Amino acid sequence: METGSVEDVTGLFKSLDGFAIFEIAVIFVFALAVVWLTQRILPWVASHLHGKRRLYVLALVPMIRIVVLVAALAMIIPRIIEPTLQNMVATLGAAGLAIGFALKDYVSSLIAGVVAIHEMPYRPGDWIEVDGTYGEVTHIGMRTVELVTNDDTVIWVPHLKLWDNLIHNANNGGPSLMCIAEFYTQPEADAYQIRDALEEVALTSPYLQLGKPIAVTAAEQPWGTKYRLKAYPIDPRQQFQFITDMTARGKRRLLELGVKFAKVESDEALKI
Repeated sequence: METGSVEDVTGLFKSLDGFAIFEIAVIFVFALAVVWLTQRILPWVASHLHGKRRLYVLALVPMIRIVVLVAALAMIIPRIIEPTLQNMVATLGAAGLAIGFALKDYVSSLIAGVVAIHEMPYRPGDWIEVDGTYGEVTHIGMRTVELVTNDDTVIWVPHLKLWDNLIHNANNGGPSLMCIAEFYTQPEADAYQIRDALEEVALTSPYLQLGKPIAVTAAEQPWGTKYRLKAYPIDPRQQFQFITDMTARGKRRLLELGVKFAKVESDEALKI
């Protein structure tokens, strides 16, 4: 019985000669080279583009990588295993069972990565917030996604974690990202005058994306009035400079108009 089992197992595999090993090595090295070049060349090309074209080029990186890896496996496996239905089912079943027990979380993240590449809830160039962390997606790996925050901190988040958390995508694969500058004034200030002044501040900003709407909203709070100036920068990567510009010039303009700012007594007031 044991001899028959050993023969069944050995019958799954081909006898590898020097040429077969050489072919497998060539396929493996070629696949790695294509993936490496893709991860270097396409981001360089994207850095010289703007708007949707930049985001489309960046989105090609993970897609090309998974296609190349799948194609390489499809070429390597028949050179190792006798390509019969029985052999393939037995081998893949045993491999799946072993991997499922030994590397459950790792494989789950890999599967989540494949699903993420297909569904595209985030792409390279998107600005997303996950579990309180906000940053730009710079790389989508097979297991993790790389975020770079405004403080130039690199954060690696497993794809599996993203399945269990809400994903806030600020630009969703497009070149438009809304920026908001907030101002807090005492309630007796002229709301229409403040609205017009803030709209002018946004309209004269060098970072403004023309053609996109500018909006000013006001909401009364127990301590005064909260104004939110909403506009879009030319490039999502300029969002922090844009917010700073609107805040600094907006504050200066309101002071010129004699507007008095409110004093918020607690952090809870900001959440109202």
